[in-house]
Amino acid sequence: MAYDALNQYKQNTVFTATPEELTLMLYDGAIKFINIAKLNIEKGDVVKAHEAIIRAEDIVIELNASLNMDYEVSKNLRSIYDFVMEKLVDGNIKKDVKPLDEALELLTDLRDTWKEAIKEVKKTRYSAK
Repeated sequence: MAYDALNQYKQNTVFTATPEELTLMLYDGAIKFINIAKLNIEKGDVVKAHEAIIRAEDIVIELNASLNMDYEVSKNLRSIYDFVMEKLVDGNIKKDVKPLDEALELLTDLRDTWKEAIKEVKKTRYSAK
């Protein structure tokens, strides 16, 4: 019963989120799955590590696909996402945490920057009223 309530809460959170908040959720998800993959590599569970890396890759693919290429920043982000994908694939093939750490650092920096940008937009939006 509690599990159903949690799933309903998560679903409502996604459905009511702004596009900016959805992007933040994607970053958080990718970070979570990379950390899960790292733990499973360290435990020697290559199947669970593989599954977690694939989930992180799917999220990075979604982030990349959602870019509006009319802006210069999108071109820079695409390069970063491509690099992150290379690191995820490398970490998955070798079952090595080092490339995953590199991907994790970049995604964490992007997430933190995005979170600050959301705060600034909200501050500007509400101070203009």
